Amino acid sequence: MNKMTVPEDQVPSDRRGKVRREQDRWLAQRVAQLERELEAVHSISEALAPPVKMGNLSQHIKVGELVKKAVVTALEVVGAEAGSVLLADSESRQLIFHHSEGKCPVPAGTAIPWDKGIAGTVFVSGKPLIIHDVKKDARHFPEIDRLTGFITFEIIAVPLKPWKGDPIGILSVMNDQDHSGRLDETDLAILTILSALTTTAIGQAWLSEEAKMAEVAHRLGDISHDMKNMLMPVLVGVDMMHEQLEVIDMVRNASRRIEDRMREISDCVKGLSAPPKFEPCQVKDVVESVLKTLGVVAQKKGISLRAEGLPALPSISADERRLYSALYNLVNNAIPEVPSGGSITIRGQAEPGGRGILLSVADTGRGMPPEVRDSLFTPWAISRKVGGTGLGTKIVKDVVTSHGGRITVESTEGVGTTFLIQLPITPPSSSA
Repeated sequence: MNKMTVPEDQVPSDRRGKVRREQDRWLAQRVAQLERELEAVHSISEALAPPVKMGNLSQHIKVGELVKKAVVTALEVVGAEAGSVLLADSESRQLIFHHSEGKCPVPAGTAIPWDKGIAGTVFVSGKPLIIHDVKKDARHFPEIDRLTGFITFEIIAVPLKPWKGDPIGILSVMNDQDHSGRLDETDLAILTILSALTTTAIGQAWLSEEAKMAEVAHRLGDISHDMKNMLMPVLVGVDMMHEQLEVIDMVRNASRRIEDRMREISDCVKGLSAPPKFEPCQVKDVVESVLKTLGVVAQKKGISLRAEGLPALPSISADERRLYSALYNLVNNAIPEVPSGGSITIRGQAEPGGRGILLSVADTGRGMPPEVRDSLFTPWAISRKVGGTGLGTKIVKDVVTSHGGRITVESTEGVGTTFLIQLPITPPSSSA
């Protein structure tokens, strides 16, 4: 038997009043929610909008600035205690913390597997999650809390996902700020809007950066060609000289290194890389060549260049030209950071069991702030040099990776910086 609809005039007046009050209350709550969402959209749009200067309408915000603004805005509009943006690195299949705000922020560059934890679940599925008790959720990845000392009680994680395509990362916020309530569906709706706007802004920034890099690559090709033409008379003239052999050798080698360097930079910008040529290599000889080339520059600054433990190193299979480039970059970048009277030392030792060698490039310079140090070997390396591009760091990382090795950095402001390089005796891709 179907229920019959009772005409409104037959419903008791007290009940009609109650129904209307409930409808009014629901409508007021809905209006308040919409107002909050509109206010959030306004705040988000203002935060992510690029500053436009008169006469320069093409200005854009860099990805790092966009991500920071997105996290700060997220915490403001939902009243959360902490938040982060993680961007995906397809090469390593990891989610990398690009920026973190709030209590006990996660160091930039910290990485987790992109299929682990709540963040990994959201990234793989492309669907947001709101969890009010993470300790009871088996997907929670507690290592990050252990690393920072922060305690996550609740979390909202939303994918940074374009309208069509796969997610590029994750935006997450943790814990209601004043602990008076909890993060709710309204917060999730606001963060969903924020993630959509942030993803679009990041995509535009990437396109702008790619366009700039394409132009740089084109210019580098021209420069490389011109450099080669200009160096030819130098090389020919050196071959005709027979006196002062040491100086001649240095000029010849430096000239050829310039050609190699320009080719490397051009390839790096274009995203290209010729396969390494692995041959038996004495690291001692490579280091001596680097220190000899840069010795004049260091001497003028009153800096001593040193090598320790290298004669005892075993021969390894390596691309000598690229290994030289990596070590040259590290030493050359360290020289401006070291005050007069300081030193840069390259040390070497064999790994136990004869599996590989360990190299360190240590300076007594000014050191790096944590945000620069932690981002060095990520796709979003921060350069504090005026006009710095980060290409040098990328070249070093690519060289070490192509040899099947690892590179890490330790740095303390006011004390110095040490780069640690592990290289196998025989790289995995070498037939030697």
